[in-house]
Formats: sequence, C-alpha cells, structure tokens
Amino acid sequence: MSAARKPDDGHTLAVRDLQVVGAEGPLAARLYKAAVDGKRDVLIVFFHGGGFVDGDLEDADPFLRHLSEASGYPVVLSSTYTLATVKPFPAAAEDAHAVLLWAKKNKTKLGWTGKRMLVAGIEAGANLAAVCTLMARDRGAPRLAGQILLMPMLDPGLSTCSMREMPTCPDKAKVFDECAAAYRGYLPHAADRSHPYASPLQSSRLKNLPPALILSIEDDPLRDEAEAYGGKLIQSGVPTTVRRLQAAQALQEPNARDTCACRGHALSEIANFIAGLDEEDEPASS
Repeated sequence: MSAARKPDDGHTLAVRDLQVVGAEGPLAARLYKAAVDGKRDVLIVFFHGGGFVDGDLEDADPFLRHLSEASGYPVVLSSTYTLATVKPFPAAAEDAHAVLLWAKKNKTKLGWTGKRMLVAGIEAGANLAAVCTLMARDRGAPRLAGQILLMPMLDPGLSTCSMREMPTCPDKAKVFDECAAAYRGYLPHAADRSHPYASPLQSSRLKNLPPALILSIEDDPLRDEAEAYGGKLIQSGVPTTVRRLQAAQALQEPNARDTCACRGHALSEIANFIAGLDEEDEPASS
C-alpha cells in the first residue's frame, strides 16, 4: 500500500507499507509521514488492537491518519506483532520491544531525527505499549519519551468492577466473553497472568517510566483497569494524565474503540500530551 492525500492545511500525508524486524523475523508495518522539509523530531510507534488474537494494520488506519495531522505531523510507525493464534505470550511483547529497537536503529529510513520516541497502542496494543516501557527500562534501551495508552487491556484476571459487571448486562456480556477468550489465547499458562510483561497492572516496579497519557471510555469494561494503572503510575512518581472519554458508539460494534479514538477529544488529548513533552525539553529562559 502506498497512498498520499492532502489534508486541509495543505501538507501531503504519505502512507506506505514496509517491513520492520520483530523478535524472530520480519513484520508488516505502515509508515505515516507528512511531506514537510527536514526530518521530524517525534516518532510514535503504534500497536493495533484485536485482543492479542486478531487485528491488523487496517484496523487503526483511519485513526492514525487523523492522529498524524492532529499532532503536528510526527512520524507514525504502525507495526504488527505475532498474534497469540500463532504463538502466545511472550511473543507479542518481544516483537513490540524489538520493533522499538529497530526503529531507533533505522531512524534515517523513517525520516526521524532520533530525538524523541513515543510508544502507543489501543486495547491489546496498549498493553504492549505499556509493557514496552517496562522492557525498555529493564533492558536499558531504547529511551522513550512517552507512552500513550488508549483503552488498554491490563488485567488478565478480569477482576475490576467495570469488568465484573459486564456478565450481568445481557447487551454487554459479549464484550466480557471476548476479553476472557482473548486472554485464554494469549496467556494459556495461568502462571503468566501475573507476569508484569503480561499484566503491567500487577507490577510492583513502576518507577522510572516515561510520562503517560491514558484514555479510557465510559461504559467500557476496560475503563477501571486503565484508570487504576494511571493511579499506580502517579503513585510511583511517573507524570501521568488520565482522561475518561464519552463513548462514540456501542462497544459491541466492530472496531468501536478505534472509532472512539478518532473523535476530537481523544486526538486533542494526544496532541496536548505531545506538545507538553516538547515544552519539557525546552531549555529554561534566563
């Protein structure tokens, strides 16, 4: 796939498919880059949703096109990862971390200066984004400037109040069942469900992580775990912003979370978060 279109501000957004390198080999990826002079200082590496067992680059494509424009045209790299139907945990997490290392090494190919890397994702991809920050800290690379977690799946135990109430709601029970099935596929060994690289919410070591933006949605069974994780990050001294957004459509609909992420409030929150990181990097005036 290779496509370009001209947004309202006159810049051309070029979108092209490429390959990156995961933990065990090539992975499909997609690059979103505006046709502007010079390399960009910000790279966002994004992982799609799908409950670890499904999903691809197309799912988040509309959202990432909007994100690139709304956030001042960073370079956005959307990557796949090994689905649990092929190989369960920790394959996806290892892929995600390997993609970050690949991006750092191949900054020239991406049109990125190497100055500031953020990791982001939605749902299962947000789990991987959060996990990447732990892996990068523990393994000493790469340096991450921020993490953007959109409606993250963080609790394999399905133990939060917002998740436990789902089976009692006939119209929402399907969402709970899908989450449970996804975790059974991704974490077939019960002992792995408390591993911090599978469930960051269970981690007791959350210090020295990059600043975080966490977006949840009302009526989403994932909202309590997202907000609880935000609270734990704050307690650990990690600069964290947590916002609950209005649902744009029923979460039973296909790609509902991606649709919600396309709405203005999510995009403006992300843009403000990235702008805030820019301000932190600016030298103090004398």
